[in-house]
Amino acid sequence: MSVTPNPKQTINLGDIARALGVSVATVSNALSGKGRVSASLVPRIRDMAEAMGYVPSQAARALRTGKSGVLGLVLPDIASPLFPQIAQAIERAASASGYGILIADSRGDVGVQTEAINRLIERGVDGLIIVPRRGTRIASMDIPFAVIDSPSTPGNTVSADHWQGGALIGTHLALLGHRNILLIGNNPASNVQNDRIGGMRSTLSGCATVDVLWIEQHEAKHGAGALLGLAERFESGTTAFAAVSDLHALRAMTELHRANIRVPEQATITGFDDLFWASAITPAMTSVRMDMPRIADIAIASLVCAIDGKSGDEVGENTRVPMSLITRQTSGPGPVSNTHHHKRGTGTC
Repeated sequence: MSVTPNPKQTINLGDIARALGVSVATVSNALSGKGRVSASLVPRIRDMAEAMGYVPSQAARALRTGKSGVLGLVLPDIASPLFPQIAQAIERAASASGYGILIADSRGDVGVQTEAINRLIERGVDGLIIVPRRGTRIASMDIPFAVIDSPSTPGNTVSADHWQGGALIGTHLALLGHRNILLIGNNPASNVQNDRIGGMRSTLSGCATVDVLWIEQHEAKHGAGALLGLAERFESGTTAFAAVSDLHALRAMTELHRANIRVPEQATITGFDDLFWASAITPAMTSVRMDMPRIADIAIASLVCAIDGKSGDEVGENTRVPMSLITRQTSGPGPVSNTHHHKRGTGTC
C-alpha cells in the first residue's frame, strides 16, 4: 500500500491502526517494542508509520508513562571551552538512551545554580545531571540526579580520576629531569583543582622542589590580569610549570614567551583537559585528557537506573574514570639526567 503523508495532518496511532486494520494497542506495542505483537506484523506497522509520517507525541507519552523523556543538565560556566564538550558527550549518551536534554548555566554562582536546578525541576525533567559550581555540595532532591565533579566531592556519581591525572603529570615531569616545579591553580576552593595538584605533588614528593601558585589569590593582591611572575620564577631555577587547565597553561606560556623564555628548550609547560586547540597551537601543548564519552555513559546509565527505580548496583557510585597523558611539544628535558636520577621503568625519582 502506498500512502502519501499530508504535511498539514498530524498522524496518530489510530490512523496507522485503521490503515492496517489492527488495534491501536497493537500499533503502540509494535512501535514501543513492548507487549505481544506478531513478529511478521511489527515491520508492517513500522513501515506504515514511516510512510504516513508519524511522529511520536512526547506529550502523549508523558501522560501515558508519567515521564517527560527529558533530562536537565546544569553546567557551571558554558563560556568555558571545556563545558560544551561535556554537554555534547552528555547529549549523545542521553539520546542513545532515548532522552532529550535541557541545559542550564549556573554562571559560577551558587545561588544561580540552585535557581537553575529548581527551574529544570519545574519544567518536569525526569532527572538531573549536575556539574557543580566549584566546591559546592548538591543537597538531596526529590528527583533522581547524578553529579559529575571529583571523587572528593560528597555525592559524586562519576568523574575523571583527577588525582591520577595529576600523578601522570608529576611522573612525566620527574622522568624529564625537572627538579624545580611550579604548580599553577586558579582557586583553592575547587575540589577538581585540589585533586589535580594533590596528584602532581604525590609523585614529586621527595625528589623535587614544588611550589603552588593560586591565580585568584595572586590577582587579589596584584590586580586582575597581573603577570604571574613566571619569568622571576624561571630566573630562580624553576624549569617546569604545570597548570590545572589548558587555559592557565596557555597564559603561562604566553607570559614566558614575552619574557623571551623558550618553550620547551628552556622551560616545560603542561596543562589539563586537552581542549580542542591544545594540539593546534605552536608549540603544541602537553595535556591530560578526560574520557568524556565514558563519563557521560556512566552518568546517564546511573540516572536512568534511578529513574526506572532500579538499584544501579551494576553502575556503581563515585566511579573514577582514568585520565590519559597526551605528550606534545611543550614537554622538554630538565637539567637533571634521567639516567642518573630515576629508577628505570618505575616512574619514581
